This record gives sequence, structure tokens and C-alpha cells, in this order.
Amino acid sequence: MKEINVLILSAGRRVELINCFKEARDNLKIKGKVIAADLSDTAPAIYHADKQYLVCRIDHDNYIDEIIDICKQENISLVVPTIDTELEKLSKNKELIEKTTNAKVLISNEGVIKACRDKYNTQKFFEDNGFNVPKLINKEDIQNKNFSFPLFIKPLNGSSSINTFKINNERELEFFSEYVPNPIIQEFMEGEEYTVDVFTDFNSNIITIVPRKRLATRSGEIAKGIITKDREIIDEVKKVIEKLKPIGHITVQCMKTSKGIEFIEINPRFGGGAPMSIKAGANSPKNLYKLILGEELKYTEDYEDKLLALRYDEAVFINSEGAIV
Repeated sequence: MKEINVLILSAGRRVELINCFKEARDNLKIKGKVIAADLSDTAPAIYHADKQYLVCRIDHDNYIDEIIDICKQENISLVVPTIDTELEKLSKNKELIEKTTNAKVLISNEGVIKACRDKYNTQKFFEDNGFNVPKLINKEDIQNKNFSFPLFIKPLNGSSSINTFKINNERELEFFSEYVPNPIIQEFMEGEEYTVDVFTDFNSNIITIVPRKRLATRSGEIAKGIITKDREIIDEVKKVIEKLKPIGHITVQCMKTSKGIEFIEINPRFGGGAPMSIKAGANSPKNLYKLILGEELKYTEDYEDKLLALRYDEAVFINSEGAIV
């Protein structure tokens, strides 16, 4: 069987994701390594990988060259991005990486990335295609008092729920409008929040859609959640993906409110809570290995419903020789 080496970029704290790839590889009895790259030698996940590389900052001119060098040196079959800030650069350089190495890059095209990374573009995508979204509050609305509290504010290109706030009054509106960089302001939504894990093949064919209800969050990631086979959400997200046509594992955030399903944003990468759907049986790493081996996959909802996930912190202890003890 073909050797398949996978490179996980910006591994950071993604210990669960690294282990999911290793488990999928071993389960399929595939030869190969799961390799992690990160800027920092204190990123916990790199010590759970089979091999580690330290790379320059994403915004450095040499970043793509370093990724290409690793791909050549390790005969990488698949490059997996994990954070928002590298998506645009990888999408722009996808063709270069794939032409100069044996690797496929798990990234959507530039149009999809731009639609997802810029919150105004995301709002426009949803509105233009007839999907429900919270109303956008613009400067004219604010000047004319054409809104009611509470509101919600977030950065235009933000991630991990950093600098996101509920606004309850005029004083908070004035303060957070100055405090939040490049803010976007919307109506505040009340309801049940869901993150939906979606996996598509390299031709954007949908393979799995897994809604998970967010019971508690920390730093923008799900801390407690439960898999919920909600037919309404699955069918609506399927329509979103058919319009967007992304590639790989992505997450769609939405809420069930009194108005129905309202969409919040799309993250075209593995989300921090992705191991929930993977453990439920919608195994994206295993499916990626199968795709690389040339297997054709079909849409399935064969995963465990009502699976509860309770995430917690765990430490990695490294000795002076760089090994886990």
C-alpha cells in the first residue's frame, strides 16, 4: 500500500486532531507519518506528532518555501491548515505547492476563502443566496437610531471569538465601536447555537454533515457539546455547501432562533471541536486517507447521535532531550 505522510500546519494545541490522524492511519493499516509544523517549540501538539518542524511566521516571505521544502523532504501527500490566518496565503499558493511537490493542499479556492474570512463577504453570501442571517447594523442605522438593543459586535476578520461582545446600551456601543478593530455590528440572536462539521471531497461533493449543539464554550471553541442529528439544520447546511462549494473539513456556525435557522459564519478549515464529529463516526481524517488512496466516497449520515463531549485540559511534559515523559 502507498505510504501517506500528512503535514499538519500551525499545530498549536491541536493534540486531538493529531491523534485522530494517527488513529485513522493505524486503523486503515497505512504506512506513513503524521508530521506537525508550528512557529513555536512549546506548541503541545508537535510533541504528539511522529515528527516536528519549526517554521517561520505565516506572514514571512519564506513561509511557503519552507512548506514546500518540508513536503519534498518528507514526501508529503496531504497538507492540512488549521488556523484562519494561513488560509488566504495557502489558497493563493495551492497550485504552486501541488505542482512542485507530491502533496495535495486541503484548502478551498480563493473565492471561497474570501467569502468566509471577511465577515461582510460572508453576510453577503448568505443574503444573496436567500439564507437567514442577523440584520447588519451599518453607520446609517446607528446615526438614525434604526436599531434596538441588544446588539452584537465582532472584528471583520476575527476568529476564536476574540473581541466579540454583546452590546446592551448606547455607552457600550460607543466604547466597543472604538475598541474592536474593524468592527461589524449585527442584531443579537437568542437561541440554541450549533457548530456544524462538514466534510467534502476534493471536488466539493458532500460526504458528511454533523451538527453539534454548543453547551459551553471557552476561547471561541466548544468546551461541552452534543452531537444532534437535526434534520432541519442538516438540510439547510447542505444547501449552503452546495452554493459555496468548499473543499475538505469546514465548520458552519448557526443558531436556531424564533425566526428559524440563522447563519453566523463559516470557517473553511478544521474547527477546534472537530474531534467530536470524528469520534461520532464522521471520520474526516480516515476519509482523507481513503480519498488519497483513490477511493470514491458517498454521502452518509452513519454517525452516532447524542454523543456528548466534555473537553478538558491536559499537560504535556517534555524532558531536556525534547521527548514526552
